[in-house]
Amino acid sequence: MQDSAGTWHPQGYLKLFRLGNCVMAALGALLASVICAGIDDVSRFTVEIVLSMTVVVSFTAAGNSLNDYYDREVDRVAHPERPIPSGRVAPRAARGLAFGLFAMALVLSVFVSWQSLAIVVVSIVIMVGYERSLKAVGLAGNLAISWLTGALFLFGGAAVGKLELAWMLAALAFLATLGREIVKDIQDIEGDKGSRRTLPMSVGVKKAGVAGSVSFFGAVALSPLPYLMSLLSIWYVPVVVVADGIFIYCALIHFHDPEKGQKVAKLGMLVALLAFFLGGVL
Repeated sequence: MQDSAGTWHPQGYLKLFRLGNCVMAALGALLASVICAGIDDVSRFTVEIVLSMTVVVSFTAAGNSLNDYYDREVDRVAHPERPIPSGRVAPRAARGLAFGLFAMALVLSVFVSWQSLAIVVVSIVIMVGYERSLKAVGLAGNLAISWLTGALFLFGGAAVGKLELAWMLAALAFLATLGREIVKDIQDIEGDKGSRRTLPMSVGVKKAGVAGSVSFFGAVALSPLPYLMSLLSIWYVPVVVVADGIFIYCALIHFHDPEKGQKVAKLGMLVALLAFFLGGVL
């Protein structure tokens, strides 16, 4: 990208794509592939996994670019150092890159599997819808973010042809993320006034808190299924019990301390991911 003086700013693109997020997303998809295929069989899907990780990087970079494009006016005041308001990337360039990268994700997913293609199509529709309108609606935006988080694990499962386990991992991530997003909205209720219509604003803090707790308890209720269906080994059980305890604690504590609740929920998601990993590879 060139500014008015004709100077190139490649670092602007790096910040636009948020490469750190892209790498973390790719590693998440890789981990999901390893969990779903098992450590002994994962090498048989090397090409599919590499392609799937590339799809995830492309999709994540596209989503971040689109986010900066739609938030450019707010960022002029709140985050003037970001690529678009700072002049390092033009708005039209960011939008063009976003849809170009979405197209790349679509094309590459064809070479992974039809399931991967379907996940990309649905995720693009949800991502664009989120940026255009859903993020201001509250619960709909929470659901969109929860889907996009869970879809990361679906990509990994689709790469190795094991969606039956990936769906459970994705569903647990979906429910835990939904609960955390609702709790974050409770925490940010004052700051969101005038810009978003969140669930706590619509139904009240107490009812929104109950909805968040239901999501956390849903994740706990789902957690035994992978072991009961013989999809994961016994090593999964003790670690997921710890994760369940964290989610239960979060479902109770967030009523008194939303900030602590959403942070504890993030910890629970990491422990649950560790449980899936140990159950899948040991």
